[in-house]
Amino acid sequence: MQVNIELPEDVSQALQRSWGDVPKHALATLAAEGYRSGALTESQIRRMLGLKTRIEVHAFLKDAGVHLTYAEDDLAEDLETHRRLGILPRR
Repeated sequence: MQVNIELPEDVSQALQRSWGDVPKHALATLAAEGYRSGALTESQIRRMLGLKTRIEVHAFLKDAGVHLTYAEDDLAEDLETHRRLGILPRR
């Protein structure tokens, strides 16, 4: 989907002075709010912003002041992965 936004020239100039690349900033803001509201996943954010790794997504979200969604199931999965890799001892 392509989204076009029409702004008055003075608004466009003010945003450009403040933000630099207005389209890039708008996309990042949309991504952050999408994740914050639960509409977007980490994977969708990664693809949307052209990031290569989950770590980059986490850094982006941290910089945007958005807390990661990390449920008990995520913790259990991570612990099992660490055990399988030998990072943690098996129970």
